[in-house]
Amino acid sequence: MINNFPASLALVLKSEGGYVHHVLDPGGRTNLGVTQRTWEDWVDRDATEAEMRGLTPVLVAPLYKKNYWDTCKCDELPKGVDYAVFDAAVNMGRSRAAKLLQAALGVTVDGSIGKDTIAAATAADPAELLEAFSLGKETFYQSLLTFPTFGKGWLNRVAHVQGAAEQMLNLPQNRIV
Repeated sequence: MINNFPASLALVLKSEGGYVHHVLDPGGRTNLGVTQRTWEDWVDRDATEAEMRGLTPVLVAPLYKKNYWDTCKCDELPKGVDYAVFDAAVNMGRSRAAKLLQAALGVTVDGSIGKDTIAAATAADPAELLEAFSLGKETFYQSLLTFPTFGKGWLNRVAHVQGAAEQMLNLPQNRIV
């Protein structure tokens, strides 16, 4: 498959925005979508508020590539689907993104994207898969206790991601977005 990581990362970073520390967000202090706990695990030490505020796309790109894109095997997924799964992994966790993809495909739901999931995703109609995947994300978000606070933003993100992913489907296969 085409390396769609740079375009997908740009879209995820746009969705995630900058520094936030909302009292009701269980992720706590976050910048560019990277929680302080995730960043501390990545750098293997404690991080200060100033360090979290200072994160840049260049600093977080390797973390996103290794911990989310590569873990979800996005390079092996159809273009567009790769971005949607990556975005979900960043926003709701890698295992949850994998489970939602597997449920949308009707394959064994184990939370790990392997050869069977890849084969089913490759064989699926990508537009139908994106629709089912988006519906699964909406249902998951609506089940969360924090939905009244963050739900409108989450549902807007689902719609935006689906639209951007569908646009990727229409691009020539030899072009990187």
